[in-house]
Amino acid sequence: MDFRGAHRRLTFWLLLLPMAFSAGAADGSAGLELEARLARMSLSQKVAQMLMVSFYGTRLAEVEADFLREMQPGAVALFGRNVESPAQLTALTNAMQTNATAAGGIPLLIAVDQEGGRIQHLQPGFTRFPIPMLWTATQNPELVYAVGRAMATEMRAVGVNMNLAPVADLNTNPRNPIIGRRSFGTEIERVAPILTAFIRGMQDNGVVAVVKHFPGHGDTDVDSHLALPVITHHRARLQAVELPPFIAAFDAGAEAVMVAHIAFSALDETLLPASLSEPVIEDLLRGELAYEGIVMTDALDMDAIDRTYSTSEAALRAIAAGSDLIAVGAHIGTAAIRTVIADVVAAVQSGILPEERIDASVRRILALKERYGLLDWEPLDPQTVDARLPLEAHQGLVEQLFEQGITLVGDAARIPLPADALLVYPGWHPRTAEQCRRPGKNLSYLGVSQYPSDEEIAWAATAGQRAAAVAVFTQDARSNPRQQRLVNALPAERTVVAALWDPSDVPVFPAVAAHLVAYSPLPAATAALCRVLLGELPALGWLPVRFTN
Repeated sequence: MDFRGAHRRLTFWLLLLPMAFSAGAADGSAGLELEARLARMSLSQKVAQMLMVSFYGTRLAEVEADFLREMQPGAVALFGRNVESPAQLTALTNAMQTNATAAGGIPLLIAVDQEGGRIQHLQPGFTRFPIPMLWTATQNPELVYAVGRAMATEMRAVGVNMNLAPVADLNTNPRNPIIGRRSFGTEIERVAPILTAFIRGMQDNGVVAVVKHFPGHGDTDVDSHLALPVITHHRARLQAVELPPFIAAFDAGAEAVMVAHIAFSALDETLLPASLSEPVIEDLLRGELAYEGIVMTDALDMDAIDRTYSTSEAALRAIAAGSDLIAVGAHIGTAAIRTVIADVVAAVQSGILPEERIDASVRRILALKERYGLLDWEPLDPQTVDARLPLEAHQGLVEQLFEQGITLVGDAARIPLPADALLVYPGWHPRTAEQCRRPGKNLSYLGVSQYPSDEEIAWAATAGQRAAAVAVFTQDARSNPRQQRLVNALPAERTVVAALWDPSDVPVFPAVAAHLVAYSPLPAATAALCRVLLGELPALGWLPVRFTN
């Protein structure tokens, strides 16, 4: 048993006790009212509260509205297919809540994956935030708290109250096909202050954080969307590497945790997916780690689950193992979800599943909704949504992230570039050259394709030999042999590689003089990189990932 986090957890909860007692004294009837609400619910309504469902379009179809009115699920997950604009999304969440509460039902948790970087489903009309690895590179918790606050502000502006983020998995396996750049980094000491600042920034501003993917998806080489990963590390390794970021998140008050579809032999010798495993959920998460928040599954339509279990069987196993909220999945329709509810109800009625197990989860879900003021839902005006979205200020945060997070690896003397340097930039991002142009600077510019031809590589090699220095921009060169050939054709001792996309480009080119890492290829990234290359801005960032073979 690992007690290393116990003291910190105890301190955290002791600090909260005066507030908790004060709140209880101010509203002593809250618990009684919650129990009364629970007592009024039918078994079917209680089971439905434990389901997170999804719908397909940007408007609520009649069959979906009927489902919300009749079945009253507890939560809805939104995806990019549901988002057209802030005004449209506000109208959609209003419609979802209106139908869910029409017959006295309980307002919904409405969730979205808004991690930053590649995984952010609120895009048209919302701020594009870079990947969390850049946030860690800044080592500025106050700035990252502001990012969490900004994300929460934008979500609440359109009726979203839960973020299926952050990813607490450490980036410890370079062959990981699904985590990688979604991770905050490799080392817990650097990751924890940033991870927890983001959680507090969101939750202090009214959006529930869901930390994922417990007990840790970082050291897998299998995507659980496609198959069941199996991790065979000893318990000591899990306690030293995989679990600490989750413990830090729990210490910060993370309201919910998503359990992964991964088998851990050291935790459950039957190799059940963690999401269906009582030893993982009840013994480790609830028992040893004393976690009292919402436990939810990853989506049940992922192949790690649905190749073996039907949706109903997986839901039953997850509930029996201790999960509170079951993410049914983006591809499960309303008819199938009705079957899941009926099958879980039947399992309770036949004595296979105790109703007390259902009640415990629904009690947690209702208490969460009460804490976040969701039981008193009011519609938002779609016509005034722009006034609720301070996009200009939030874009300023994005610029600060790049200004503080651009990271230099290698020979600092290579920055700034001399006046007669060559800039090899991605021709599919022509703004890069424009952002680097300055009056009086005599840089040469060469735009190349994403997959440079032999002719382009020859041009770059010739121009590079003539230049006093070369800066070359890469984007995921690790998986692009043509980009690798181009960089390797340049004079290594005079070349700076500016990685727009992935810090994993750094070990691909060990011989070059220096690397700059930007983490996300947004316009603010190239603007900051140009300023660093030209000596207008120092490279302040700390590299948040360590590379292994």
